[in-house]
Amino acid sequence: MKKRIAILLLCVATPFMAGGHAPAAKPNLLAGTAKTSITPATEPVHDPMFARCLILELDGRRYAFVSVDLPGMASNRVKQVCREKYGIDHLMLCASHNHSAPFRYSKTDYSAFYEDRVIECVKDAAAGMFEATVCAGRKNFPQLGFIRLIVRDDGHARESWYHDEHHSYLNRERIPYGPVDDEVGVLKISDAEGRPRVIVMNYACHADAVCDNYEISADYPGAAAKKVEEAFGGSVNCLFVNGAAGNVAPLFTVPRRTGPDDPLKTDYSQMEKMGAVLAHETVKVANSISPQGLETSIRYMEDSLSFTGRFDKSLRFDVRIATILINGDILLAVNPGELFTQLAIDWKNKIREEVKTPLYFGYTWIDGRSPGYVPDIKGAALGGFGADQNDRIIEVGAGEQIMNRHYGNYFRLTELMRNTVGPSGFTRGPRWRMELTQ
Repeated sequence: MKKRIAILLLCVATPFMAGGHAPAAKPNLLAGTAKTSITPATEPVHDPMFARCLILELDGRRYAFVSVDLPGMASNRVKQVCREKYGIDHLMLCASHNHSAPFRYSKTDYSAFYEDRVIECVKDAAAGMFEATVCAGRKNFPQLGFIRLIVRDDGHARESWYHDEHHSYLNRERIPYGPVDDEVGVLKISDAEGRPRVIVMNYACHADAVCDNYEISADYPGAAAKKVEEAFGGSVNCLFVNGAAGNVAPLFTVPRRTGPDDPLKTDYSQMEKMGAVLAHETVKVANSISPQGLETSIRYMEDSLSFTGRFDKSLRFDVRIATILINGDILLAVNPGELFTQLAIDWKNKIREEVKTPLYFGYTWIDGRSPGYVPDIKGAALGGFGADQNDRIIEVGAGEQIMNRHYGNYFRLTELMRNTVGPSGFTRGPRWRMELTQ
């Protein structure tokens, strides 16, 4: 087991100048942001895909979040170049997990192209650092997704695209099977004058309102990010970060094409509608929050957990995670892979006793390889796609262990969790005698 911990606690002093006047207080946080197209020029396009970067710098250490409109992204090359050229100490590649990138139908490998564009995005963000503050909020609202593994008559779950006499293909009735994580989380980065510059939008749902459409689309995350940016007059950069969406599909899902020659026209209006609703709720949260002061603190911990396979015990999964505590009250659980939604729901319910705004960043690579689908224990028992349908599934209980590690690491970051044996023994207090009276 490997573990790396970096803890930063910084305060800004405001010494008095001669004459008794204090200089204007300034934020101790620096931020940078950029947006770069990652749309290949040689493929059919409905709407473009982007990489959007946020860099946070505190006490000379840089944390970069890069949201990409891709099914997934892992790159040691990007990590190395960004460290060497732009001083990025901790890189997080956050994939929206859209299902309309060229990989589904094109024979061209665009990996190097995507890497080059992400590096360019980080470069641009690092070139325009500004004094910044950070705040966060969250909001529950009627769900946009449903549990796509639907329990059937035999007690086991099958996918929403498996129809029977009781359940339609792709849940065309839009039945809100649940529970799902119906919460949008928001990080807002503002400049020293209080103007919003970056919005990070965190929501848990598969980005496959459209799929098998045979043309590029960023799906509802792209539509939502565009709407958020428009709501702020184009002055903000909106990063979408998916949550624990391994078993959650959009209620706005539309029929798939059977191939590029299928005459069916993909209906993008539902994708746009879903994005508009998510953007509206995100903007409401963003407008309702403000920083509590100019000082920022960041505590960061990387960790790794090792697992075997559920069916194939020779498999080895080395899951790399990061737990990040900002200002003592914003907690990020950063994870690779596709965790089932109940895992994040349970973690949030527990950790809210300690912090105001817990956010789960799924589909996010920091190192190693993705573990793929990670069901909760009940989800593993119910079965279905991502739970028990192939022999390379991770062992049962891995999801709970991962989220419990995040939970424990919060207490390690706060230093409440001791690293050595605690005080022992006791001091006897004064003895008293009970007097019984009639």
